[in-house]
Amino acid sequence: MAKTTPIEFLNQVKTETKKVVWPTRRETVMTGVMVVVMTTILAIFFLAVDSFFETLVRTLLSFAK
Repeated sequence: MAKTTPIEFLNQVKTETKKVVWPTRRETVMTGVMVVVMTTILAIFFLAVDSFFETLVRTLLSFAK
């Protein structure tokens, strides 16, 4: 395996970086909004599931008294 010098490595990194297609500002904002929306939906879902199980457990424990 051939060894790459640090200068060659940096040149390869620069070449590969030029091939990257960077997202537009609008794409970045839309992706951020979707992350916030999905996170909120999941938080509400898990709150509902947690509340359901809390009620279930409290009901079952009330029968034990």
